Amino acid sequence: MSIKKIIEGKKEWRAHVARVKELPQDYQIVYKEIQKYLFKVGPVELNEGVGLLSEILSFFEEGVAAGKGVLEVTRTDVAAFCDALIEDSKTYADLYQESVNQNVNEDQKK
Repeated sequence: MSIKKIIEGKKEWRAHVARVKELPQDYQIVYKEIQKYLFKVGPVELNEGVGLLSEILSFFEEGVAAGKGVLEVTRTDVAAFCDALIEDSKTYADLYQESVNQNVNEDQKK
């Protein structure tokens, strides 16, 4: 990765964090929990910038503009909200599982 890309990525992240800090406190709390959840679950696309997180942030900003509470936007099962967002995304667990299956299949052929 070039230095230019690293710097651009940091600028993008700082702008993203600034947007999060503009949200009402309840939205910030839920956003941070979603972020932690997604980092633990590990959708591969999280390493490609702030795409998914930015989409969630925009969704939250729309909720704020509409005067909705954060749980009206996500519903009370925030983990299920996250799972629905990434249901078609490849996770690191998926990659690991594919690797294990491939290794087992190769060993079976020997």
